Amino acid sequence: MELTVFASGSSGNALLLSKGESHIMIDAGISMRRIQQALLQNGLDWRDIGGVLITHEHSDHICGLSTLVKRTSVPVFAPHTVANRLMGKLPDLYGRIETIPVGCAFSLGGMRVRAFHTPHDTDESVGYRIEAGEVFAVSTDMGCVTDEIREGLLGADAVLIEANHDLQMLRDGAYPFSLKRRILSDRGHLSNDDCALLARQLADNGTRRIVLGHLSRENNRPELAMHTVSAALAGTTAAIYCAPADGPWRMPF
Repeated sequence: MELTVFASGSSGNALLLSKGESHIMIDAGISMRRIQQALLQNGLDWRDIGGVLITHEHSDHICGLSTLVKRTSVPVFAPHTVANRLMGKLPDLYGRIETIPVGCAFSLGGMRVRAFHTPHDTDESVGYRIEAGEVFAVSTDMGCVTDEIREGLLGADAVLIEANHDLQMLRDGAYPFSLKRRILSDRGHLSNDDCALLARQLADNGTRRIVLGHLSRENNRPELAMHTVSAALAGTTAAIYCAPADGPWRMPF
């Protein structure tokens, strides 16, 4: 398998997972132009993409979706409530989006995909576990780590998990109190410290590559996230990486 990060951060998110000739996108939270450029740098075009999995309807995960639907025939997949919210925002999705059951695996481009819920300030938000020989799992936009998230992530060969904010930077920063409270809530975003605890659990259960993603531009720094999580991984064999806000960045595994 190979993971390509087109973008990962509070200003936009889009991933590409590849296995041989099969390619799946996860989210489309950057412009269509940027996605096309990233695909070209990977030697691909839209005809190569088997589908786009959407995690939830916040703009940093779907801002390129409207143009994508108008200009391509790539199928879009999302859980029931997410799909309904998307159709409310983007009428062009009617008849184009396929609803998937959370917790039940389905086949897409020769890969086995299963969605699992993540606690975020939306009516529904999910991560994905994708199997094709190797196992990749992604979980961002989560205010806390639930048993369902652990089940979705544990045993994966490679994961991308959220390290959204450094607690001190957030508390000392310029955000209004209401926004800080939202981010720190159980339906907000995961801190570097909580990410570190999760990363250690994953490493102890066989995960070989851990990618930190969805870092806040205002409330985090890659070196802070890497330092905090690396300390928790001391004594393990897991490799740690930080996904860039702007890609593409590739990681085979």
